[in-house]
Amino acid sequence: MLIELLIKIFIVILFLLIIGSLASALFHLLTSKETNDKTVRALTYRIGLSVFAFIIIIISKNFGWI
Repeated sequence: MLIELLIKIFIVILFLLIIGSLASALFHLLTSKETNDKTVRALTYRIGLSVFAFIIIIISKNFGWI
């Protein structure tokens, strides 16, 4: 009940962070005139957050929280 709600809120926050990281990478890609490490760093964060979200979803499903 409470844990289910907290897990769902956490997953939504993770998805918003993933979208924010993707938007940040797009912004740095469009505004920089030379190669920029900020784009690569933002995409790396996005991949890390996506893997973390996937693991949390699988664990939550196995424990019956979602």
